[in-house]
Parts: sequence; structure tokens; C-alpha cells
Amino acid sequence: MATPSVTDADQKLQVYLAHRSALVDYAAPLLGSRAWAEDVVQEAYLRFAGTASLPADRKPILHPVAYLYRIVRNIAMDWERHRALGRITDLGDDAFHALPSATPTPEQEAIDRDELRVVAEALADLPERTRIAFEQHRMGGRSLQDVADGLGVSVTLVHQMVKKAMTHCAARLDALD
Repeated sequence: MATPSVTDADQKLQVYLAHRSALVDYAAPLLGSRAWAEDVVQEAYLRFAGTASLPADRKPILHPVAYLYRIVRNIAMDWERHRALGRITDLGDDAFHALPSATPTPEQEAIDRDELRVVAEALADLPERTRIAFEQHRMGGRSLQDVADGLGVSVTLVHQMVKKAMTHCAARLDALD
């Protein structure tokens, strides 16, 4: 049964949805990966749907399913060409498991706690106004001008106080090592 020609985005979406799984099945052996086939089919739909914005004098697509298959094949061949040239790399599942964990190790947590303790002690050693300037600017995200206005001092003085606090904390951290 031939699918009638399509002219608008809703018709194109219906054609795509009706044939999506078959398109993925078609692309998978071409690419050697079902995941890549999913990507190719999605890209094919975007190109297919993009033809809705063509000039009005353009003829409607008479065989939309065949047209979709052709788009999928062309994109798959492009991907294969790029992969052959080394521009696309199939990482596979092993690459996912090789990624570093976002969760710190117990050793790293202990090091981080020690560093935080040292910084807190270093900030406690500073004059109150210097500590406040540092905390508001570096930790609170306030601008130097806002901190200066709040403390009733110049921006230059606030900059010097923040620099002094950072230097003091860095020296204490260096002593930890």
C-alpha cells in the first residue's frame, strides 16, 4: 500500500512515527550499532521535517516512506565515511565503565575534610573585616563594589583584603602538604 504524498509537518510526523522502528532496523546493520541507528533515524526525521519549510512552489513528496529510507541511507553512509576517516569513534559500553566516578573515594573525602578544616582555621585567624570581605566576595559571589559599600571602604581596600585572605589560606594549605 503506497502512502499518499505529504505536505505538512503533522503528516510527516505521522509517517515517521509509523515507520520509525523499521527505519532503525534498516539502519542498524548499515552502521553496526543499534544506538547509532537510533541517532541516524532521528537525524533523518529532522531533515525530513525540515522540508516543510521549503518554498511553496516545491512539489509535495510523493513517496514519503521511500524518501525517509533514502535519507537514512545517505546519513548512514556519511557516518560510515566519517568513521572510516577517524572522525567518529564508537566507544562502546566499556568506555562508559572506564569513566571516572563523580563520587570521591574515602581517601579523597578525608583530604577534602582536612583542607576545609585548614581553610576554616586560616579564615578564623584573619581580622574580622578581612574575613567578611573574603567570604562575601569569594563565597557569596558579591562584587568588590558591593562588599566595599557594605563595609564602608574603598574597592581597592576590599581587593587587597580578599587577596590577603586568599594568600593566607593558600599558605596554610601549602603547609598542610
